[in-house]
Amino acid sequence: MSDVKGVEVNIMGREFTIACPPDERESLLNAVGYLDKKMCDIRDAGKVVGVERIAMMAALNLAHELLSTRSGGVDVGGMKGKIARMQSLVDTAIAEQNKLF
Repeated sequence: MSDVKGVEVNIMGREFTIACPPDERESLLNAVGYLDKKMCDIRDAGKVVGVERIAMMAALNLAHELLSTRSGGVDVGGMKGKIARMQSLVDTAIAEQNKLF
């Protein structure tokens, strides 16, 4: 079982403690920063009032971004796999090249 710890985060000036495994902490903090920026941008635009409404608009915007990315034919998981395979090929080629010297 992983060692889950509470991570203190701040979203729109509000403090939250979120349970998170240590190896996912950086990813969580990146997500929090992205969400905080989206919510602050919506708040600062002045067209939406209230934290719940701002959160709902941010959620809708993020869902739209995700679905747009998916429908655009971009498969992030697939791309990561391709990059890993390419890296492996590069590593193999470099190792073979180093044997020649």
